[in-house]
Amino acid sequence: MTAALAEALATEGLWRLFAAVLLGGLVRGFAGFGGALIYMPAAATVLPPVWALITLTLIDIAGPVPNLPGAWANARRREVAVLLAGAVLALPLGVWTLSRLPAEPFRWGLSAFVILLLGLMMLGWRYRGRVGDALVAAIGVVGGFLGGLTGMAGPPVIVFYMAAGHAPVVMRANLLVFFLAVDLLVLATLALSGRLEAVPVAIAVLLAPLYMLANIAGGRLFRPEHARAYRFIAYGAISLSALVSLPLWD
Repeated sequence: MTAALAEALATEGLWRLFAAVLLGGLVRGFAGFGGALIYMPAAATVLPPVWALITLTLIDIAGPVPNLPGAWANARRREVAVLLAGAVLALPLGVWTLSRLPAEPFRWGLSAFVILLLGLMMLGWRYRGRVGDALVAAIGVVGGFLGGLTGMAGPPVIVFYMAAGHAPVVMRANLLVFFLAVDLLVLATLALSGRLEAVPVAIAVLLAPLYMLANIAGGRLFRPEHARAYRFIAYGAISLSALVSLPLWD
């Protein structure tokens, strides 16, 4: 592990990862989402795709833990369980697909995906139909695949919750619980498939304390009455990360 830590400290562009976890942790702490959307485009400029996923998964497990007790109390746990049932089915396929993608196409695709998602969110698209268990499970399937492929299980789930009409406190709590559970599933899949390497684990060890502190700070900034303002701050941070991470600027 000492050799892996030394190699992690020598990673070119490590400062970008620290900047991304600071901003991503703050946004996730007060908005309940956005950490992966900010971190992954930046990480893809520094690390191979699977390493980026490993570091994200590990810091994502550590970061939200201080906010978990409150989220667990406010979450609609049955709804989260249905989402997770769908996610379990597709997540391994996402990890398998990621392991076969070259770095540059992954970066282009990731930034394009984040920008497309951001556009849909800012346009205020809402699903207006009936929301039953089958639809919730299907959203979980899509989220699970994206979680394995990009580390971002959130997009379809966020769109769903924006349509569901839940109170901001409930939406934030459900997202925090769901994302943490998906991260544990991703980590298990990586470990079982033999892709959990020492160097990205060491990088995550370096990043996790800052991400956790940023999550705590963001959680303390959260006020339900300011949910709309938080959402637009998150949009701005996400768009900045996606744009500056494009291979165009290399």
